[in-house]
Amino acid sequence: MLVLTRKPGESVMIGDDIEIAIVSVSGDQVKIGINAPKHIDIHRKEIYVQIGNENKSASAGVTDLSGLLKLPPRK
Repeated sequence: MLVLTRKPGESVMIGDDIEIAIVSVSGDQVKIGINAPKHIDIHRKEIYVQIGNENKSASAGVTDLSGLLKLPPRK
């Protein structure tokens, strides 16, 4: 993990197209702004974990997909 010190108004670049900006610091809260291309999903970690868990639950028990090859073509 890379740990950096930044002040409000300063930024960190990830690659060429993702910018993480420190918007403000108040007590133990830090507000950040994220500027990234629209095709990149951005989630708080707890939401990201929840989405992953829901995806695992939705796919639980689905192990045999061979029947999909036998479906008739769509009209």
